[in-house]
Amino acid sequence: MLLKWVVKGAFILIGGTLGVLFLPHLFVLFSFSSTPMINNPYVSAILGAVILFFIGLFLVDPIINLIKWMEEHLLKAPILDLLFGSIGLTVGLILAFLVSFGLSEIQIPVITSILPILLSILLGYLGFQVGFKKREEFISAIQHARISAPKKKEADGESDSKKEKAEKYKLLDTSVIIDGRIADISATGFLEGVLVVPQFVLTELQHIADSSDTLKRTKGRRGLDILKRLQTNDGSEILITDEDFQDVPEVDLKLVRLAKSMEGIVVTNDFNLNKVADLHGVSVLNINDLANAVKPVVVPGEEMHVVVIKDGKEYNQGVAYLDDGTMIVIEDGKYHIGNPLDVVVTSVLQTSAGRMIFAKPKNGRPMRLNG
Repeated sequence: MLLKWVVKGAFILIGGTLGVLFLPHLFVLFSFSSTPMINNPYVSAILGAVILFFIGLFLVDPIINLIKWMEEHLLKAPILDLLFGSIGLTVGLILAFLVSFGLSEIQIPVITSILPILLSILLGYLGFQVGFKKREEFISAIQHARISAPKKKEADGESDSKKEKAEKYKLLDTSVIIDGRIADISATGFLEGVLVVPQFVLTELQHIADSSDTLKRTKGRRGLDILKRLQTNDGSEILITDEDFQDVPEVDLKLVRLAKSMEGIVVTNDFNLNKVADLHGVSVLNINDLANAVKPVVVPGEEMHVVVIKDGKEYNQGVAYLDDGTMIVIEDGKYHIGNPLDVVVTSVLQTSAGRMIFAKPKNGRPMRLNG
């Protein structure tokens, strides 16, 4: 209701102004200037206000609908889009003013009166579009400048290139946060640089923590606890960034694009994300690779004592597990399910998805009892 009266008031003020500016000329044109009241500016203002008020009665509702539509879209737009669009608009209007000021010396009525308006509309629009559509490049340039800024040399004479490499951004994905080992690695000081947690990863963690599924809810809350632990660790610096990519629905692809724009490294234990990042040329630190690298080396011929838990996928296979979760596939192990068994390692398969050990019973295949 208030907006409606504001629009009507604007019509009255604009009508009064236009009445003072143009009605006297119309009176002269139609030979009404001989009447004393006609030449009175107050009369012109009142007539102009009344005329535009009645015209505005037919335009108030469409204008209000347009204002509400613009307000709704502006409230939904990301803050960075509005910020860079506004900066571009401001730059465009400043350029339009400077060009118009230079053309003001030309004594041509059309150029001095109409051209500044056209320049303001054109350059303002172009400035807004450039600022809005090039926002990611601007952000990347700013971040790159911050990363590449001159750094003070350390007492041991470390070079700037080595420091820049050590201080690269490490972007954490949802799976590595829920996994939790990243907190222990960070606390040891082996993971250097700034740990970056994008807002869209936090949002995904929150959705998981609010899930109706008990297992998912537990994982989500564990991830939030791990982030809190990372923030309190002395050896790690956490950066939470609001940068998002509205045109990309998948969180993994958003993370890869953000890593490219920040020239950072993705930290994950997701095998599929590892492959996608490699395809996009983004460096990856896989926690599973690190875990495999620091596990005790198992070589063919080594003997182990395990308990067979279940059947394997192939014929007569049995499956056991080490204390660290490593799967051991035992040839003819089906006959020893539920029993301890001495086995000999035959081969080891080690990938980013984990490590798998193949073995066979030490004393050979047992006799199968006929029932």
